[in-house]
Amino acid sequence: MAFKDIKGNEGVVAALRTMVDSGRVPHAMLFYENPSSGGLGIAQSFLQYLYCTDRRDGDACGQCPNCLKIARMVHPDVHYVFPVNGGDVITSDHPVSSMGLSAFRELYRANPYFTEQDLYQALGMGGKAGNISVFEARDIISVLSLAAVQDSWRCVVMFLPERMNQPAANKLLKLLEEPPQQTLFILITQSPEDVMSTISSRCQGLRILPFDRASIYREKVDGELASIWHTMLDGIMRHSLSASLEAVDALTAIKSRDAHRSFCAYAAGQIRQIFLRSKHLEDIAYIEASDSLPEGCLSSSFCLSALGSLDKAEYLLGRNVSAKMVFTDLVNRLFISNGR
Repeated sequence: MAFKDIKGNEGVVAALRTMVDSGRVPHAMLFYENPSSGGLGIAQSFLQYLYCTDRRDGDACGQCPNCLKIARMVHPDVHYVFPVNGGDVITSDHPVSSMGLSAFRELYRANPYFTEQDLYQALGMGGKAGNISVFEARDIISVLSLAAVQDSWRCVVMFLPERMNQPAANKLLKLLEEPPQQTLFILITQSPEDVMSTISSRCQGLRILPFDRASIYREKVDGELASIWHTMLDGIMRHSLSASLEAVDALTAIKSRDAHRSFCAYAAGQIRQIFLRSKHLEDIAYIEASDSLPEGCLSSSFCLSALGSLDKAEYLLGRNVSAKMVFTDLVNRLFISNGR
């Protein structure tokens, strides 16, 4: 993924590009994002630009050996850290990220906007919570004690540092504060308030805007799914339960869990646009002329409730709950929110 592949977040991209071009790359950065907002993809794009040997027009070439290695997550000087626990993939009593790296790579290749629950499912953790432990901290220290393989930057990309426990944080503090030369930490959090202050205070923060998600899924969702959503919403607005349930039947006839979750994210993006337009905030809603939004009136309270219901539906789909049950329940919740 190159900078040109990032949807939105132009300010973040410009700041990252300037860091590399000026030679002023901070030793530790904290990206804070909403779930599925593309923080990991932006980190990958930044690394590709940092390591690229043939940058051109403000972007990585995408063809040099370093670019190809970063894209495949196999560069020897870039190390990925994420919450883990024992399960189908990692059977050790002292699990660390390197044991589940293949599953992590496959998950990213399939969907760069994966959620924490997607990660745990890919690792086969069976409902256990993931964490970044002191064993992981020891691995990081060991890896960074070695010289860079390609005489360049060494980087640790940590996904969800809020899952780091206190012993691990204590062990990494000195390294974060005074890292070896040309050593970079990129931390990607979805709950910045839960990242230990001793960690976050040592990082330069960058906010990844949440608006990207809607545009990403607007491209990903095909016409059939968009049509089903508009049929469902139209039924809600007309108080026609039968029409909305017909949309559920059409949706569940599509046998793709990924399509179902894309539907939820697309619908959430549409509801967000409706809400912002009702507040006369079109400038920050990213509403394009081609966007088809309902003409009827939906209250602010409906929009906020609907967003919560869609988030819950997407979560349940990620937990392999029956799509028929999830979407029928969704329609019921939307009807209640709309006053019927």
